[in-house]
Amino acid sequence: MPRRRDSHEFDDRYLRHHERRLHELGYRVMAGIDEAGRGALAGPVVAAAVVLPPEVLILGVQDSKALTAEVRARLCREIWAAAEAVGVGIADAAEIDAVNILEATYRAMARAVAALDPPADFALVDGLPVKRLGVPHQGIVKGDQEVFLIAAASIVAKVTRDALMVELEAQYPGYGFAAHKGYGTRSHREAIRRLGVCPIHRRSFGPVAEALHPSLPALLDGRE
Repeated sequence: MPRRRDSHEFDDRYLRHHERRLHELGYRVMAGIDEAGRGALAGPVVAAAVVLPPEVLILGVQDSKALTAEVRARLCREIWAAAEAVGVGIADAAEIDAVNILEATYRAMARAVAALDPPADFALVDGLPVKRLGVPHQGIVKGDQEVFLIAAASIVAKVTRDALMVELEAQYPGYGFAAHKGYGTRSHREAIRRLGVCPIHRRSFGPVAEALHPSLPALLDGRE
């Protein structure tokens, strides 16, 4: 369970100096933002925005990719229980194909920010700055490894997206979405070759486009 900060060790360990600096500048409600699923071949990109009280410590929070599914799920429950606000934004495969994955990620992040109640007055975002985020913010490369709030957001985004992919496995059986979560694993690519492309595949992504248009690689090779 979350516990109160009672020593300077908490600040050093979780690198909340970003928040302290922003608090000194007058910001009071700060959110961490991250996404999950940007590199997958299928399914949505999911963004989360998390606001946690500065005195709350949730032991074990770090980059979601460094955690097991079981630990992520437990920490996600603790984050939701302790948070002042959590927002989730989603862009599905059709939107990704329509506008490109970068723009779709921006939109998902903006939706996550818009869902916060109370709203944030500043955000710390994993990676580079985000266009049209709707709130003043700072992009921090590898922020999910360095900033407590961003790491918390990475966990919420990952757990939320994983649950969606498990649901989508029931709608589109045979692809293994519950296992690989839409990423381009060998088993997923073999399933695409065997079953073809389904509605949640991202048709603008190379391996999916090649499955839809088998002659595409040869045409591209001939163009070089």
